[in-house]
Amino acid sequence: MELALESPLASFEDQQYDGVSALFANESDHMPCLLSFESSDVRFFIRSNAVSQILHAQLSYGLDPFIVYLSVNYIDRFLSKQKILEKKPWIARILVVASLSLAAKMRNCNLSVSLSDLKREKYFEFDAHSIRRMEAIVLGALEWRMRSITPFSFLHYFISLFEIDDSSLIVALKQRASCFIINLQYELKFLQYKPSTIAASALLCATQDLIPLKFTSFKDEISSCEYVNQERWLDCLRAMQEMLMNGYESNLHASPSCTLTPVSVLDLQRTRRSESEYDTTCNSVILDTHSTNKRRRLNGLSGNRTFKISQTQQC
Repeated sequence: MELALESPLASFEDQQYDGVSALFANESDHMPCLLSFESSDVRFFIRSNAVSQILHAQLSYGLDPFIVYLSVNYIDRFLSKQKILEKKPWIARILVVASLSLAAKMRNCNLSVSLSDLKREKYFEFDAHSIRRMEAIVLGALEWRMRSITPFSFLHYFISLFEIDDSSLIVALKQRASCFIINLQYELKFLQYKPSTIAASALLCATQDLIPLKFTSFKDEISSCEYVNQERWLDCLRAMQEMLMNGYESNLHASPSCTLTPVSVLDLQRTRRSESEYDTTCNSVILDTHSTNKRRRLNGLSGNRTFKISQTQQC
């Protein structure tokens, strides 16, 4: 069944869905396990490359921003559970293709044309078997928790706390907050915050932008919410306000589709240059998993703590 980011648990057979309380109770299971990636960690390199490649794909093929968001969520959660031993750009690329494919399946969207175009590009030439194998590894690492709880899951709840009679204003707030959420996903500092914390902060930033006179009263409403950790939420809000003041704001006004940020464009350009410095022959990578597949065996992979992907083609 199609994943609705606003209500991810509604049809999840392994969860007893109990409305808002279930979302808050389960959101930590859908966060990266590590609060940050150190710049010296190979995973930092892999994530930077993966994010830049996803942005390239979104810009080139007009991918649904929510599919892109979901795929980045999968990548972050995957990298937080894996130890990657080789600093190879192709690892990021096959991870991008697999994550986009999985996200499209969860959203019940047909990306076959876009992915086919992407796989024809010089740096994305992977055979179908390798992509399916990478999908299986991602599924196993995430323990089949693919119905991600994201900040979008909490927007309706927090908006319901506000006294707003104008439905068009509610739509505008939700759209504006969604743009903030999409653009700020690429910033590592926000990986440490729970999805609900990011949602509350994004709505306050949207309020400050669209109806500043309501900012104080809306802030008080969120502060009184039993589910919100005041210290963490205010810390996230300050970080988001600072980030928006440093260049994201003008880009959001100029780009309603919320596809790229100024920082992301620079990252993409740097990544393209850096990849030319690496050997493009795909060797092999060892992925040391910290979790086992709890649902089913994947072609004999279940229970193994080390996965090996071999590529000998040029990519």
